[in-house]
Order: sequence, then C-alpha cells, then structure tokens
Amino acid sequence: MSSYLLECCVDSVDSALLAEKGGADRLELCSNLIIGGTTPTLALYHRIRMHSDIRIHALIRPRFGDFLYSEEEFQVILEEVRQFRQAGAEGVVIGCLTPECSLHMEYMKKLMDAAGGMSVTLHRAFDMCRDPFEALEQSKELGVNTILTSGQAPSCLEGIKLLKKLQQKAGTNLTILAGAGINADAVKILLAETDLTAYHMSGKRILESGMQFRNPQVSMGIPGMSEYEIWQTDENAVRTVRLLLDTAH
Repeated sequence: MSSYLLECCVDSVDSALLAEKGGADRLELCSNLIIGGTTPTLALYHRIRMHSDIRIHALIRPRFGDFLYSEEEFQVILEEVRQFRQAGAEGVVIGCLTPECSLHMEYMKKLMDAAGGMSVTLHRAFDMCRDPFEALEQSKELGVNTILTSGQAPSCLEGIKLLKKLQQKAGTNLTILAGAGINADAVKILLAETDLTAYHMSGKRILESGMQFRNPQVSMGIPGMSEYEIWQTDENAVRTVRLLLDTAH
C-alpha cells in the first residue's frame, strides 16, 4: 500500500467514478467546482455511494466568496455537517474566518463537535489567513486532521517554500494536503523537494456540451464562462499522479 495519499476533488457521479478508477484514495465531494466548490447535495452523495465505497469527505461551503459567515450562514454549515455525518460521510471539509482573517475559533469548535468522529479538513480558507503559523497552531488546538493548502500562493509550486515550513511544523497528528495546480509535473517537483505525503487534485478536463441547438440570444451562465463546457475528472491524469506516488522513494 502506498504511503502517499491522493485526494480528488469532484462534483459529479461520473467524475467520482473516474477518479476512483484512476487510483484516488478518497474524494473531496462538492458542487460547482468551476467556482471553487460549494456544498454538495445529499442526493449526489447517496448516488455515488450506490456505486462505490470510496472514502468521501464533503465540502461544506454554503456560497461562493469569502469565508466570513453570518450567524445564519453558520447555522446552515453546522446543520450540513450534522447531515453528512448522519449520512455516513467519512469526513467534512470546513473553514470559517474572522474579519481579521484568523480562524473563527468559536464557530470552528462547534463544527468540530458536530463532526464527531468524522475526519476534519480545514479547506483553503487557511490560505486566506493573515498568519499561517497561527492558523496551524489553532488547527492543532481544535484537533483538525488535515489542512488543504497551496502554501498561501496561487499554486502549490509557487507556495512550495511555505509548504515545506508547514510540513516541518505540522507534527504527527496533522496532515498538510498540497493543492492548487497538482498534476504530474508538479508532483515530480514536490516529491523531489519536500516531505509532503498528501496531494489534492481535480485532474479536470473540459468536455463540449452535447447540445445541438444553442440559442444565441440567451445565456444562463456566468459572464466569461461558457455554459456549453462541462468539467469532468480525467481518469488518466489521476492515474499518472497515482503511479508517481506509488513509485516514489
């Protein structure tokens, strides 16, 4: 069994099954990956469970945008953590910040309690924190299992210096999960230059819509984004990274 973990971020049943075929160890399940991911539906979770027993960590993010949540938004997040726990998800992926960009410890403690025995990942809200080392220590205090991070940079390779420092300070009970720009080329560099053992990728490819008639007068999409493009996990991209991890020394 490989000592390296490969997580794949997916937002559809098809992508989930392709990620598993490619060799992913677990899924970060979300909706709307094209805008960074929002909370998936329970129906999507259950549909994947009909086909696979792969480990699933559900992203809990009620909207696009920042991670400063109102009390009502927080209550939605809290309830969704409870619902995915009841549904049998193995983990949740969460994060709440203060206006000063530190972890919102009051909210995070309540979410940790609601998660119970589930694994908890602090998502890339971490990358927005003013002081990454303070956030790291807060995560340890909370009992967070994993921090998903690019090293507070646009991509993991640009954040490699901070990723190395975080890995050194993480200790034995907290996993640094490298994300943003993870592909075969990036993994080769990270394996050579860091001690990171966990990687997070979408491995997406863009498929053309099957719609034959397209009304040129009407658009339902977000400006600048084609509604006739579909993001889907590329099984071969996942498999290539899996092979690199399995053969790493």
